[in-house]
Amino acid sequence: MNRFAFMMLVILATSLMGSSFAVGKIGLAYVSPILLVGIRFTLAGGLMALSVRNKNLPVTAPDWLRLFVIGLFQTTGVMACIFLSMRTIPSGQTSILTFTNPLLVVLLGSVFLSLRYRVYQWLGVLIGITGVFITLGFHLQFSEGTLLGMGSAFSWAIATLLVKQWGSRFSTWVLTAYQMLFGGLTLLLLSFTMESTKLILNTTSIGVILYLAILGSIVQFATWYYLLSKGDPGKTSAFLFLAPFFGVLSGWLLLGEVIRNYVYVGGLCIFLGIFLVNWTGRANHKDVLIK
Repeated sequence: MNRFAFMMLVILATSLMGSSFAVGKIGLAYVSPILLVGIRFTLAGGLMALSVRNKNLPVTAPDWLRLFVIGLFQTTGVMACIFLSMRTIPSGQTSILTFTNPLLVVLLGSVFLSLRYRVYQWLGVLIGITGVFITLGFHLQFSEGTLLGMGSAFSWAIATLLVKQWGSRFSTWVLTAYQMLFGGLTLLLLSFTMESTKLILNTTSIGVILYLAILGSIVQFATWYYLLSKGDPGKTSAFLFLAPFFGVLSGWLLLGEVIRNYVYVGGLCIFLGIFLVNWTGRANHKDVLIK
């Protein structure tokens, strides 16, 4: 894949990730949190499952189990931890913690997959995380919710590595469809057992659900898994630092939230971090991630 196409897909995926926070916030006025994400992923996964029913579906129980496990971490684990975290800490802090997962991907990938990263790449990850903190205004309070926020990052990092290991067994669309469907159904079960459900149907809430299900889930996850399949998971995940930056921009556009000067400083750190993680140097030109 050439660089331009790769970056366009990165921008598409991360902008959809970031905008989903603002759109989801609008939806919370009409639908309870876990129910909202449960409907979102069950609808998205169900629609995609119908579209891929005649494609190369898994034929063995272990492969179906692999899809379920990926969905358990990527959808159920991440979303449940985010919800539980936001009950005790601000949503901005939860977002910061969630999008530190590239550092965990690099760490876990080094330990369990024997992936190797250079010092400047580790430095890039740290600079990118610093940029996320700056972008969101250093809003970090240590509480019980902090561990849950880190749990969402940890769950996402595990899912990223599982996709790298198992993703070649499935087509991108089959993987996307069934991990969302299994994760969404589990979220619905959690909703009925963990929260007082609320569902108000009107034009706004239906529009939010459709946006989150189609663009924020189907298009976003399919694009992201495709990118993961084309490169190193740690390097590709570094681009997730763009998501909270797009989250701030979408908050300004959709919710009228003010963009302060420190957001621009944070943005520069994010871009610098991404550059360092993906830079290979002249001596290693053949190992460039984006080919």
